[in-house]
Amino acid sequence: MQTELFPFELPTMVRRVPHFGAIRTQIWSEQKAKLIARYLKLFVFITHHGTYIDGFAGPQYADREDAWTAKLVLESEPRWLRSFFLCDKGQPQIAALNKLVTAQPVVKKRLIQVLAGDFNTCVTQVLSSGHVEEGIATFCLLDQHTFECEWKTVEALAKGKKEDKVELMYFVPTGWIGRAMAAQKDTSVIERWWGRSDWLSLRGMQKHERAAAFCERFKKDLGYAYAHAWPIFDRERGVGRIMYHLIHASDHPEAPYLMARAYRTATKALPPEKQLEMELAELQRELRTTG
Repeated sequence: MQTELFPFELPTMVRRVPHFGAIRTQIWSEQKAKLIARYLKLFVFITHHGTYIDGFAGPQYADREDAWTAKLVLESEPRWLRSFFLCDKGQPQIAALNKLVTAQPVVKKRLIQVLAGDFNTCVTQVLSSGHVEEGIATFCLLDQHTFECEWKTVEALAKGKKEDKVELMYFVPTGWIGRAMAAQKDTSVIERWWGRSDWLSLRGMQKHERAAAFCERFKKDLGYAYAHAWPIFDRERGVGRIMYHLIHASDHPEAPYLMARAYRTATKALPPEKQLEMELAELQRELRTTG
């Protein structure tokens, strides 16, 4: 018997395209982890279950554990996420992940697996593990270093479940991808990343156009119902300088609204469960009003 994905009712808004107002919050690059952790906390508070996949899970800042997504997600409470697959290929990253996992308390029926290797290869092991199940919300973070995540990997994740797809949170360095392309001597690396031979078109685009091109591919080529781009800013370069876009792709009609709420409040402290319940009740009212 499959587990119901949403154990209490949210308004159903199938295929209605969400539209959000002007972005007034600025999420800095070192705050990406808080954004992801807050979104997952909101979502899992509804589902009471879930599988989390992190393709490039090692810490990005040696001295900033509060900017380490895998740590924030693992330690988020209530501990309702059931399965974790944390992948990276660098030895220091794997050592840090193993240390992180060892420090976690024992939670009944919870699986945490660290995979050492290239995620473009390890993704097959994850999808065939038996823990990417129908009826269980599955989230995959792809916070890659420039061209690390090949498009075939994204396609494999999109096809990993027959019904609701694996939800993707895919970071694209839209602010400097043109320079990175120009510096990359082996252009086959870029072609594997983009998955097509027309990658040169991205070099002439503005940041928002690059983000829109990815959103279009996630919807048109991969079949996601919803794909939205959320800007991540560079604190050192000043206000308004976008460094990345988070491409959030999902089949769940509620997911874009949960991400919008997470984005607006990511820089605040995570609320206790009672406050979170109040936030979700407020979100329900908003959805009924806009539905």
